[in-house]
Amino acid sequence: MHSNRISDLPEDERPREKLAKWGAASLSTPELIAIFLRVGVKGQSAIQIAQQLIHTHGSLHSLSRLDVKELSKEHGLGPAKAAQIAAAFEIGIRLAREKFSAEPLNSPELIYEFMRPQLSLLSKESLFVILVDTRIQHVKTIEVSRGSVNETLCHPRDVLHPVVLHEAYGFILVHNHPSGNPNPSSADNRMTEAIKEAANLLQVRFIDHIIVGSNNHAHDPYFSYREAGML
Repeated sequence: MHSNRISDLPEDERPREKLAKWGAASLSTPELIAIFLRVGVKGQSAIQIAQQLIHTHGSLHSLSRLDVKELSKEHGLGPAKAAQIAAAFEIGIRLAREKFSAEPLNSPELIYEFMRPQLSLLSKESLFVILVDTRIQHVKTIEVSRGSVNETLCHPRDVLHPVVLHEAYGFILVHNHPSGNPNPSSADNRMTEAIKEAANLLQVRFIDHIIVGSNNHAHDPYFSYREAGML
């Protein structure tokens, strides 16, 4: 009878053994995912489940856009394996950000590059607050709102609560437009103005609000309220 277990493969075909011998770069994407899955399900090995995931979603990037709840519904996963895969993607995001750890986020371009790895994975509008110290260096990033495909709703208190709680010097707002067009809507403008007024009352510095679109030739990949003279 044909076996679907990775442990029954020849040793030089098992993902963990290949990684140990030849390095992670020698593994295919399904083999790397299979290491996180560890075991398969009845009739399918971890590698076969991983292959199916990539085939269903078309790419690793598309797969990475699923949240834990969505991942856990995929065949052969469940909450524990979904959490392991989501954690792996989050490590990748944090690695991409690490180069900014000692750099002040003092320009729209730097803020865009800092948030792009995370925002590029999202299919719905999400609003993030970046807390910074007196040197405008990153302290903490918090997602405060997640909306629909084309809108996120947020009250000023939701933004300013973590700023006050963590005693941050200032904050930067960043949200995405899944449509790819970063130009602000009238709702974006109203929200920004309300948060600006609340920040002034609390005497905390509202550094910028960046809207991230897509990196194509039709328009700029981001919009900065500060750069546009609207903040």
